[in-house]
Amino acid sequence: MADPEKLFRVDIVTPDGLIYSHRSSIIDMRAIDGQRSIMYGHTPLLTSLAIGDVKVRRSREMSRKVDHIAVNGGYIEFSNNTATIIADSAERARNIDVSRAEAAKERAEKLMKEAHEKHDQRSLERAQIALKRAVNRISVYNTKK
Repeated sequence: MADPEKLFRVDIVTPDGLIYSHRSSIIDMRAIDGQRSIMYGHTPLLTSLAIGDVKVRRSREMSRKVDHIAVNGGYIEFSNNTATIIADSAERARNIDVSRAEAAKERAEKLMKEAHEKHDQRSLERAQIALKRAVNRISVYNTKK
C-alpha cells in the first residue's frame, strides 16, 4: 500500500487578516536570495520574500490545482509543517482587479519618467517598486487563464 500524501498547512496573512489558508504538497516562491521550494518535512526556515508569485500546489494527485498569490514582499516562516507568509499585501489571482493593476502600471511608468527627468533618485526607486508590484499582479492574474 502506498504512503498517504504528506501535506502541510500554508497561511498567508496581511494587515487585513488571513487571506489564504490551505493544505499543500509543495510551495514555490521567490525569496530575496533566489527561488525557494518547500515540501513536507522541510528544515525550519525564516527568510524575506521578494515581490513575486507564490505558487501553492494543493496536492500531487491534483497536480493541475495550483493556487497563485501575488505577494509584495514580506517573510515566510516554516516550522512544524506549517508555512506562514506575512506580507504587506497579497492577492489571489482570482481576486486581482487587472484594470486597476494596469492603471497602477501606467502611473508607475509615468512617475519613473518624471523622476528620471528631475534626477530624483528616491522618487525613481519608489516608482520602480510600484511598477514591480503592478507587473507582478498582472502576471499572477494572467496565470488563472
